[in-house]
Amino acid sequence: MSNCAVESTTVETIDGVQLRTRLFKPLEEIKDDLVVVLVHPYSVLGGCQGLLKGIAAGLAGKGYRSVTFDMRGAGKSSGRASLTGFAEIKDVIAVCKWVSENLSVGRILLVGSSAGAPISGSAVDQIEQVVGYVSLGYPFGMIASILFGRHHNAILKSPKPKIFVMGTRDGFTSVKQLNNKLSSAAGRVETHLIEGVSHFQMEGPAYDAQMD
Repeated sequence: MSNCAVESTTVETIDGVQLRTRLFKPLEEIKDDLVVVLVHPYSVLGGCQGLLKGIAAGLAGKGYRSVTFDMRGAGKSSGRASLTGFAEIKDVIAVCKWVSENLSVGRILLVGSSAGAPISGSAVDQIEQVVGYVSLGYPFGMIASILFGRHHNAILKSPKPKIFVMGTRDGFTSVKQLNNKLSSAAGRVETHLIEGVSHFQMEGPAYDAQMD
């Protein structure tokens, strides 16, 4: 973490939830006014902002400010996690609003990991400052769609540019399922497949360098 400075703060959502938030700042010159907001995996299964610390620090080391936060019910944030992730959309919107107002930026890149991908995907078009979206292991598969299926249309219909990163051995979504879903997506869409990697491997530090 020596390549960046970390500041902690608390962001309040529209419904009064207190979100523990961290800003990762480059020690050297900031390259761009773009800020990357990272949304962590499923809170119900232990997801928290700490899983994204490596990516956030890596981005800061390359000159980009990045923000992580614990969604409601995760870590030291207040509130209660929801099963389907719809309450958490408010969390993403609140953090992006805080970024826009407090860091004086007009451009945000939204990055969601695992269940954080459908949650952040549903927020993309609700936040004017978001100029692009990155998914890390979007759970498009049939079983995962029981929980997150109602999020799909929001990101697939968004005109904003998006890239989907996934391991070829992802247990929640096959490469065929990913391609089928994206075949009807609007706007600029790209995919990046990591050969031989499973869903949960992408949450580990060994792949941080490939994620930033």
